Amino acid sequence: MSFSKLYDTHAAAVADVQDGATILVGGTSKVSEPSGLLGALSTQGASNLTLVCDLSGWDGSESILAMAKEGRISRVISPYPFIGASGGIIPELRDLGDVEIESVPQGTLAERLRAGGSGIGGVFISTGVGTRFDAGKEIRNVNGVECILESPLRADFALLRAARADTVGNLAYQGAQRGWNAAMATAARITIVEADEIGEPGSMDPERVITPGIFVNRIVKAVGPLII
Repeated sequence: MSFSKLYDTHAAAVADVQDGATILVGGTSKVSEPSGLLGALSTQGASNLTLVCDLSGWDGSESILAMAKEGRISRVISPYPFIGASGGIIPELRDLGDVEIESVPQGTLAERLRAGGSGIGGVFISTGVGTRFDAGKEIRNVNGVECILESPLRADFALLRAARADTVGNLAYQGAQRGWNAAMATAARITIVEADEIGEPGSMDPERVITPGIFVNRIVKAVGPLII
């Protein structure tokens, strides 16, 4: 019996995202975000979602804003949880108590994701000592530096964007895609990738593979050409 990671449509790739899921969303710009998967998720209807993402500078955030307006996002974990200069509707929902915001510095979020993907029990980081970021957390002196113990972060799903993939899930990124997409690829139970190009096994230079296929569960072809 053959097994394929390829999905025909974005809708099929996100069909089993359940209410209450925690979802990692890669990208910080139109070329690096999984806009097709986000659109399919917006249509799919799952609610009470926790999104882990960096919304600063997003061009294609319409799907996230639509889900927020529909009351389907309950929590955002992000270095920058607001969209654009105005912040969109999310700060309004926060002030009403409808959306919980967990603000996390970029480096701290990256390390928490790395720990989650590597099976590490936590990481000690000096960022945030003496601020609201250390509330309720263990503080330890490490080589003369006060550090906060940050917990690993894993999710139910990751929605990512890559420039190239092969059918077994090996990924290569281009430009801004190298950021959160690569960092999040290992830290989810099910990793779903929207790829601009998809080839057969052996079509990618192994020296250019950034995320090995063992971390990828589903692949779908991105709609439209890659714009850098």
